Amino acid sequence: MRWFLSLLLLPVPAIAQSPIAEILCEPTPVMQNKLERQFGAERTATGLRGREQVMEVWTDSRGDWAMVVRYATGTSCLVAMGEHLQDTRDPA
Repeated sequence: MRWFLSLLLLPVPAIAQSPIAEILCEPTPVMQNKLERQFGAERTATGLRGREQVMEVWTDSRGDWAMVVRYATGTSCLVAMGEHLQDTRDPA
């Protein structure tokens, strides 16, 4: 969660500002680059949320996680984050 918290300290572009202060929005390539290269996270799950949104879960090797909404407009928003993510699926 340490590296996700540092994402919140980054400036947010004016066109992507959110009414909720905890949400960070950036162009999708910028968000993806920060998650992958700066913080060592990888996209581990995705799911559709309507016709124009994809929910993504990003995790790192320490169990920190972030939930990102990717919009068809080319903007992605960090909407939730946490730590100690555990896979509860049966490994069989």
